Amino acid sequence: MTYALKDFGSYTVGGRLHTVTAGTPRDIQFTRDVVFNYDPRGTFAVEHAYVQYYVPEARNTAPPVLMVHGGGMHGGTWETTPDGRPGWLHLLLQRGFEVHVIDNVERGRAGFLPGLWESEPITRSLEEAWSLFRIGPSGGYAAQEIYPKQQFPWPHFEDFARQFVPRWLDTAPLHVAAVCAALERIGPALVCCHSQGGEIVFDAQAKVPELMAAIIAVEPSVTQCDADTLRETPLVLLAGDYLDADPHIEKRSAGWCDMVVGLERAGGRASYVDTARNVARGGSHMLMMDHHNEACLDAAINALTALGANRAAS
Repeated sequence: MTYALKDFGSYTVGGRLHTVTAGTPRDIQFTRDVVFNYDPRGTFAVEHAYVQYYVPEARNTAPPVLMVHGGGMHGGTWETTPDGRPGWLHLLLQRGFEVHVIDNVERGRAGFLPGLWESEPITRSLEEAWSLFRIGPSGGYAAQEIYPKQQFPWPHFEDFARQFVPRWLDTAPLHVAAVCAALERIGPALVCCHSQGGEIVFDAQAKVPELMAAIIAVEPSVTQCDADTLRETPLVLLAGDYLDADPHIEKRSAGWCDMVVGLERAGGRASYVDTARNVARGGSHMLMMDHHNEACLDAAINALTALGANRAAS
């Protein structure tokens, strides 16, 4: 895949300065050859997000795209797939979209200050991800048992797991604030979100609805919304396959359908894309990494166009 970039770079948004007054200076072995007197006290920049942006030479007329990852992940979600194919970032650039990819608060290159929050971070095991992301049944990781017609490049599952990062369970309001700050910087945007990122984006939309041109939500963790607010923003919700594999995902998928129907009844523009029916069987929770990721992205863009969100999708 080839495309020319007019510009690319990075910036941070949101956050605050935090002062630490506790602790005692001490000498530490800073590197192999350098001893350094380290003082844990002082002023630190915290709770910001990192954003990398890309502007293609042949930019289309659509608003910029802001890509928001899910829980325990970072912006790499949208980049090269675990088996080396172009991810949605590259596919959007090829289609002429300006793209901004966020590493939200305490994820990826945003970094974090140890001990800042009272809660402890959690991490995701490969065993948990195997079933949670619907690669195969619970307990199937050890035997590499996969669902039939599996679209995820499962032989590269360990490469995928190297994207997993610690996550805190009480930082969602900080994530919402960072997304709002990013939107305030780049202006109205088509926001593409995944899993926990859906909850973050829907909450951000309630705060700055005028800054969201449209939303593409890939299996969002949220199943309820404020229809009076969200109906002002065109929404396309994508779901993968094997939604009956677990009672939790079955309940969530029913909630997605109800949410879309509720938005339509409230006068909103919303579309539910069942990729197993309308694209291909075997889609996982990670549709942007699956073998049919390009077809899934095209289905989302086409659905936006069908909703009349032509400016956001062009």
